[in-house]
Amino acid sequence: MTVTARLDVRLGTLSLVLDLDVAAGEVVALLGPNGAGKTTVLRTLAGLQPLDGGIISIDGAVVDAPRTGTFLPPEQRAVGMVCQDYLLFPHLSAADNVAFGLRARGSPKADARAAARQWLDRVGVGNLAGAKPEALSGGQAQRTALARALAPNPHLLLLDEPLAALDAGTRTAIRRDLRRYLGEFAGATVLVTHDALDALALADRVVILEAGSVTQVGTIDEVTSRPRSPYVADLIGVNLLRGEARGTEVTVGEHGGRVIVADPAEGPVLLLIRPHSVALHRHRPEGSARNQWQGEITGFDLLGDRVRVQLGGDIPLVAEVTPAAVAEMGLAEGASVWATIKATDIERYAR
Repeated sequence: MTVTARLDVRLGTLSLVLDLDVAAGEVVALLGPNGAGKTTVLRTLAGLQPLDGGIISIDGAVVDAPRTGTFLPPEQRAVGMVCQDYLLFPHLSAADNVAFGLRARGSPKADARAAARQWLDRVGVGNLAGAKPEALSGGQAQRTALARALAPNPHLLLLDEPLAALDAGTRTAIRRDLRRYLGEFAGATVLVTHDALDALALADRVVILEAGSVTQVGTIDEVTSRPRSPYVADLIGVNLLRGEARGTEVTVGEHGGRVIVADPAEGPVLLLIRPHSVALHRHRPEGSARNQWQGEITGFDLLGDRVRVQLGGDIPLVAEVTPAAVAEMGLAEGASVWATIKATDIERYAR
């Protein structure tokens, strides 16, 4: 139950070009900013958006290939889909919602309802088989939508922000259960999410999609340990600078700021700087840090027991300090500060 897709879609201002292969039993997460094309990928795989070029093959069967005029509509594809708002039929009970896909594929009514009740039992809401969607909580509706998607035994499961509509408390429990369901699913799964924690908990592999193109692929650990775009850096809360290395000196930014690193290199590089490695001072420090820059505070974000301080200047950075440090130094938006970073605290890798 593998999926092979070479997608070429032109939709308004979006130009989506993507190669995507998903193995049987594998969960691939698509992450990216709004407008990157993530939901368009799911729509093309489901048959809701035809390709302009390329090919989609599900378990060896071609379902969309413009060059040969092949196009299978959604109801003829072995695909299940769970949307962010679940799209349960409001006039049908939970059991009838789950049975709908089976009935559409020709199952007798009694068999479809029996299978639907079994699936509702499997996802933990069997006692709600007769309830209408309006009587279901967010978590119950999510479980029902998942049962409806899985009941027809699809070869490909598509999940579009399946946890986004849940409150924080419910989300943790549903995420854990969803991981178990996906672990038992023999087909391929493509998950769209904005949440790195969802990707970490659910996905075997991550594809970063930006402006219709892939910018990074790997496990969540590989992607987050070596971010290659500002989007990924912001997602995991680190500073990422692009520069040109000459020995241990790297020129970065449009103003030609200079950063000193511990290990020499030549050519294009990326520099990863963790916010807790950035020290702030109200006056120019006299310490041994080889990197010292003056900047202006442009904003604050409270993150648990830490404060993230945004700095403007030739080398924009985010620093992380304690609330006590903010008070002691009198940090405020618009204040001038000095930032220092040890060369050994800067991680350099090839661009």
